[in-house]
Amino acid sequence: MMKRVKKVFYLIIFTVLFMLPVTLPAETAKIKIDCERIIDEIDPKIYGVFMEPIEFDPERFGMDDKSVHNTMYGILYDPTSPLADENGFKTNFIEAVKELKITNMRWPGGNYTAGYNWQDGIGPKDERPVRKDMAWGAIDNNHVGTDEWVKLNKSMGTENILCINLGTGTINDARYWVEYCNSEAGSYYADLRAKYGNEKPYNIRYWCLGNEVDGEPWIIGYKNAEDYCKIAKEAAKAMRQTDKTIKFIACGSSYYEPSGKWVDWNRKIITELRDVADYISIHRYWEYTEDYNLYMGHWAMDIEEKINTTAAQIEIIKTKYKPEKQIYISFDEWAPFGRDILSVLAVAQFFNSFIRHADVVKMANYTLLTFLLANDKDKGTYKTPLFHTFKLFSNNCLGTSVDVYLDCETFDAGDYKDIPYLDVTSVYSKETNTLFINVVNRHKDDAIHTEIINNSRPFTGKASIREVNSKDIHAPFTYDKRQSYIPVNKELEVAGNKFSYSFPAHSFTQIKLKIKK
Repeated sequence: MMKRVKKVFYLIIFTVLFMLPVTLPAETAKIKIDCERIIDEIDPKIYGVFMEPIEFDPERFGMDDKSVHNTMYGILYDPTSPLADENGFKTNFIEAVKELKITNMRWPGGNYTAGYNWQDGIGPKDERPVRKDMAWGAIDNNHVGTDEWVKLNKSMGTENILCINLGTGTINDARYWVEYCNSEAGSYYADLRAKYGNEKPYNIRYWCLGNEVDGEPWIIGYKNAEDYCKIAKEAAKAMRQTDKTIKFIACGSSYYEPSGKWVDWNRKIITELRDVADYISIHRYWEYTEDYNLYMGHWAMDIEEKINTTAAQIEIIKTKYKPEKQIYISFDEWAPFGRDILSVLAVAQFFNSFIRHADVVKMANYTLLTFLLANDKDKGTYKTPLFHTFKLFSNNCLGTSVDVYLDCETFDAGDYKDIPYLDVTSVYSKETNTLFINVVNRHKDDAIHTEIINNSRPFTGKASIREVNSKDIHAPFTYDKRQSYIPVNKELEVAGNKFSYSFPAHSFTQIKLKIKK
């Protein structure tokens, strides 16, 4: 009898011990914030957009769909639309930009720029030449040119960022464009602007010195780093002779081929243009893959790598040459591919990267303005979770980026190891004593219970929580579900310097907190 009891006892003990690792709760994550540990002020220019008039030639790109798809004509610009304003631009997009508090717009491209002659886009519209767009293969009637773009920016309340053609363009093309835009009447191109109805200068401050010039497989007018630096220096010199107040964005690499030449390109550009450029550009798109962890982890770390590497090169050149001006990063083309909740989580992680590197990323432009709203061809445009997530950042995350300590479980994705499941940033406004915490839970299946601690001062009042999520991570956005895309709103009483919250699987959460004075 005693032997049987012992057997049963040992069986129970073995069962409990065997099951213990399975039934233990997941480790509690920790987020520690210290409002005194400042990274830098967040530049509102990170909430910009990029716009390019793209129309694919279906035959050239082997597309089965032969219908016309243009990112601007008929979508943003359509004088025949009942939504068009006096300049022919649709008010639904103008109002969306205002709601999002977009600060600037980079235009006219993009690859389009490398074959663009700005003089084709001025004067009476019926006299403007019709050209074949060398980048995308379609026909461009040039009905939207410099004066129209300026009017659009004015109606949206955004700042212009102009991208000059350093592919097929010349130094004279660049300086004459500055003269047309920024000079007082009395010279040929300034008088031409006045003749076309615009007496006062536009005073466009920011100018990109070309676009993706290193993209040998796709760009028109490819240049190697040495040749690019030569023409960029001379173009900038001529442009500044026309207007000494303008600032320049140098063309950082966009060609990330396997040998890592992009690192050498950026080092050369930062070195040679250190006394010319105010910014160096980064372009990166979050590519789609069916491997969930690869999508969530690899591309997040890739974005961090591009920023960290370029920032380190800036510091090295700064240490070596002691240049008179500081160069910053303009991440002036970025976006995820896809239209589901995963692409929205990618958008949140892009913004988290910009905020985390607020000391060096001082400008960014989302691709494209017309992608901020989704479009149903029968029912019209509508706001998706992407729009609402963008708004949570652009409306709320203004102030100081503060340091975040994170302790949570990790995962591997491709070449990157030990990627935290939580992606976290924090923004503090001293004027309002308000703290925003932005959290992406990258875990596909599990909520992550988290202890949130403020090491500097206690929290007070109620935490306001906005959550963006979807049960089906691959569900496409639809017009009929547009009301369900508004972020879920919750409140939580907080007191002292810490509280707990569980971040749902595959979600973005923004928490607004008040800090005790």
